[in-house]
This record gives sequence, structure tokens and C-alpha cells, in this order.
Amino acid sequence: MFDIERFYAASDLSDAIRHLEADPEAILISGGTDVLIQIREGKLAGRRLVSIHQLPGLADIAIEPDGTIRIGGGATFSSITNHPDLQSRIPILCDAVDQVGSPQIRNVGTVGGNLSNGVTSADSAPSLFALNAVVELTGPQGVRRLPIADYYAGPGKTVREHSEILTAVRIATSNYEGYGGHYIKYGKREAMEISTLGCAVCVKLTADKAQVEDVRIAFGVAAPIPTRCPITEEASKGLPVDGALLETVSRGVLDEVHPRDSWRASKAFRLQLIQELSRRALAQAITYAGGEIHA
Repeated sequence: MFDIERFYAASDLSDAIRHLEADPEAILISGGTDVLIQIREGKLAGRRLVSIHQLPGLADIAIEPDGTIRIGGGATFSSITNHPDLQSRIPILCDAVDQVGSPQIRNVGTVGGNLSNGVTSADSAPSLFALNAVVELTGPQGVRRLPIADYYAGPGKTVREHSEILTAVRIATSNYEGYGGHYIKYGKREAMEISTLGCAVCVKLTADKAQVEDVRIAFGVAAPIPTRCPITEEASKGLPVDGALLETVSRGVLDEVHPRDSWRASKAFRLQLIQELSRRALAQAITYAGGEIHA
């Protein structure tokens, strides 16, 4: 039994925004895989819910004429994983969200909800950071877009206004075309595990596949919010694709992360994971980008 004062199923996006605007205490719910747990635990008990579950168009996934990928905020993890256009263009994200929870959770949990929880362990976040994704928010004042790195305001917090809804995640063609990417999640067990650490790397190689043209390195649970390593990324550009590159990255990222001790893992263990997973994710991303590395 869930302690819910009122459940309102919005008929469309405008209807949902109006109800959120009219009720400052209302909670937005889509798949409900996180909200319902918080209600059951008492953290959100007795609250009024505004449901955007299965709103028309909110779960749509499309490739726009210029190649920009638009993933609706209501798109479920399984719909992302199984979408052929996403599999061919951004397999890093398809693989990442396929590691969320159980099949049941992946069938109802949404990318918009995963990001809007603001937690650093969100499996979709590191890959979207590495893809330079843009978040689209729709509210009473219209639509605004911002880089995903600017969406996070702190642990468990985002800049989403109460009456705004995350309606889409957008990825420009220039941020995925020609890149190879790989995401690695570390957890204590293979199923139903919240990430102890996540690492996503996207890399673009020169035409001869001998040097790094561009690289993006992102982590989850390596800081209070998902984070990138811009200093290490810049230092890696132009370097030959060899073992020294992996060393540069695995050592460099240690100066740009801020993991903490928790009941899931110690800070020292997370630092070890950060080094090792960055090496492995970069090596695999290079392979996916058409290069070869022997280290």
C-alpha cells in the first residue's frame, strides 16, 4: 500500500505543466521506479502526484534532418537499448541503460527520471556527459535547453524548476559521428546493483587511426555529481594510440575526481576503480573507433 493523497494523470504536456504550476507540493511521476520507492519508504508519503506516464510524444525517439538525436524524456531504458538508430549511432548509451536494474525496471524507468533524480550513480549520465548531450526542459515560459553538465546543481539536485518537465535529451551529430564509445559499470553483483562507479569514454581518432583527435572522459560516483575530466581530455589530444596514452589518462583523471567513502566502497577503492576503468573504457573505445592498441 502506498500513501498517496492524490494521483492525477495528465492528458498532455500542457495539462501536466498547469497542474505542477498550480500545486507547488505536487510530485512529478513517470515510470515511478524511484518515486514509488520513496513513497513506500516514507520520504514522499502523503504527497500529490502528477503523472506524465505515456503522454503522447514524450517517449518518442527521432533522428532530425541534421542528424541530431532527440530522445524523449519519457523514453524507457529498454526502448533506448533496442532502438536500431541509437544502436548504430550511440551504442555507448544503449549499453549503459541496459545495465539499469532489472528487465522490469528497464521496461518502465525513463531517461528523464534517471537524470532528474540528480544522483551521481545514474547509469545514463556518464555516457550522456561523454556525448555532450543537451537537456531540453519545457515549462510555463516555454522551452529552454542547457548542456547536461549544467543540469546538475548538487547531490540529488537539478536546476529543473518545479513546473518544468524534462522533455528531451539531444545529441548533435558532431558529438557522436566518428566517435567510438564505451561505458563500464562496476557493482558488487551483476544484477539489480546501484553503480559503485561508472566510467564512459568517447574517442575520435585521426584519419590514420594513429593519434587521438578528441576524447571525452566521464564518471559517475567519482564526485557528488556526474563529472568530466577536461584537463586529462585536453592533455590526451594529439597523443599516439599506445600504452603511454592509457597511462596518461589513468593517472591524469585521479587529479580531477573527488570520490568519497560510503557503505558501498571506500574512497581508496573507488580511486583504484577510476584508474582501471578509465584504462579499459578508453582501450575499448579506441577499438570501436577503428583503432588498435596493444597495452
